[in-house]
Amino acid sequence: MTEHRAHFDAHVTFANGGSLRTEGFRLDVPAGDLQPDDVARLLVRHLGLTLVGSVEVTGLTFVEEPHVGSRGVSGGDRVATEGGRADAEGDGPGAAAPRTTRLVDLSHTVREGLETYPGLPAPTITPFLTRADSVAKYAPGTQFAMDVLTMIGNTGTYLDSPFHRYDDGTDLSGLGLETLVRLPAEVFRLSESVDPSRGGRRGIGAEVFFDRDLTGSAVLLQTGWDRRFGTPAYGEPAPFLTEAGAQHLVDAGVTLVGIDSLNIDDTDPVTSGGARPAHSLLLAAGIHVVEHLTNLGDVPPRGALFTAVPPKVEGFGTFPVRAFAEVPAHRG
Repeated sequence: MTEHRAHFDAHVTFANGGSLRTEGFRLDVPAGDLQPDDVARLLVRHLGLTLVGSVEVTGLTFVEEPHVGSRGVSGGDRVATEGGRADAEGDGPGAAAPRTTRLVDLSHTVREGLETYPGLPAPTITPFLTRADSVAKYAPGTQFAMDVLTMIGNTGTYLDSPFHRYDDGTDLSGLGLETLVRLPAEVFRLSESVDPSRGGRRGIGAEVFFDRDLTGSAVLLQTGWDRRFGTPAYGEPAPFLTEAGAQHLVDAGVTLVGIDSLNIDDTDPVTSGGARPAHSLLLAAGIHVVEHLTNLGDVPPRGALFTAVPPKVEGFGTFPVRAFAEVPAHRG
């Protein structure tokens, strides 16, 4: 995706007196066709200014440059302050800190007819109230649509709670948010090592994890299998976490394990015999499992934060999540 930066001069006056001038200021912007007033608002927000009286932006140009994600003035910018008030850290009234991270969506889209796992029913969407029918129920010009979604919990990108495997395990309503939100992400890139066409083994063993301290983390296994999602090839014998690998993660004290493959376990009836050791070990230890992730290649091996939150449903063990990673923005 193309990123843009605005180059401009600006004169900011303050309602309580004084002013601030910038020359050759460079600012990350969401598009390359903004108006001066749009850039003025972004400048005030970026610097955390308060009690602003007016902003004049001149010499405005846009260039295609990577965002630097910095609150401060970029190298080479000149700023002269004449009285007034400038809260550079954004702690004044109305100030808003710019985002210093980018969000990476790690979820597949749920849609009617989607086959997530061979043999499981696809979701269906049926109208309960159509917009046309709602005309008679509301004021003129006011319309609503209400639909019924019918699906199995194992749809799209979903999270398994202990209740999925164990009758006395914690269900979706009992999961602590601290175990689901902003977990330190440890991504393991395994696409080549688990690709049978390249001589790889489908099973992910304990040895993969020996070089890292994984305590409290979300361990995310990038196998590349997500490229097949939605095709018959996705259901073929896929990469999985071995029993030894699962036991190592339990002993390491991880909080969550995710994979972009068909299942965390080997589902091939010939090689697995119906056993599910990864599910059994992880869920018995209270470690959440997220299956059918995607886009893990856009998340760095370390330094990102992972979130995957299902709805708070009592007596239910598995449900789709909107999984995403917060990735530190590149700095110039």
